[in-house]
Amino acid sequence: DIIVVASGDPWIRAAKNATKTIPIVMTGGGSDPVEAGLVESLARPGGNVTGTTTFARELAGKRLELLKEAVTKLVRVAVLYDPANSGDIVEVKELLPADARALKLTIQPWEIRAVDDFEKVFAALNKQRPDGLYVTGSPLMGANRKRIADFAIKSRLPSVSNRAYVDAGGLMSYGADLADSYRRVAIYVDKILKGAKPADLPVEQPTKFELVINLKTAKQIGVTIPQKVLARADKVIK
Repeated sequence: DIIVVASGDPWIRAAKNATKTIPIVMTGGGSDPVEAGLVESLARPGGNVTGTTTFARELAGKRLELLKEAVTKLVRVAVLYDPANSGDIVEVKELLPADARALKLTIQPWEIRAVDDFEKVFAALNKQRPDGLYVTGSPLMGANRKRIADFAIKSRLPSVSNRAYVDAGGLMSYGADLADSYRRVAIYVDKILKGAKPADLPVEQPTKFELVINLKTAKQIGVTIPQKVLARADKVIK
């Protein structure tokens, strides 16, 4: 009766391409659904797709800003991204450069096309010694988050990404509260099962955001998080 799709644009687009009649409720990560062509507008989606958006990509600058606040000597930030992922391309080529300039940071993008690329890039990063690491939220990065977090700890590299990455051992994350977003999905499903049309149900933007800091990791890599940053954290992993 309904398809619920999480995890971002490729999955939502696949469901949308498969059916124009079955209602689709989207949630989880992803970019702007209007720009991605998934809905006509947030207020009036127009087709068979509605749900919640986290604007995960659009928060790229805020993540960089928080990493700089946490690591005051930050200047060069390596960025791991998947060039086959359209959201990653927008994030790395359009969003991050402007934000980095405003923060007086230099970003150094590193392509990861397949699992085999990680070790090569890790070896190169060990030679270059950047001050920090930014990890995009693409599926390839998500599937290898533990591997990336372990490398960042071993290399004493402060890193920022999404919530799942911090749970895997990354230093910090900032983004929409996904638990809150997933709870909202049940409301959409309920309304549609009671007769509402997806075309008429506005897409909801996140209202709750969370900053998560892994103090255990901070200790391992020798970083002292300033008290003013810690005070703003919604969750601290000790």
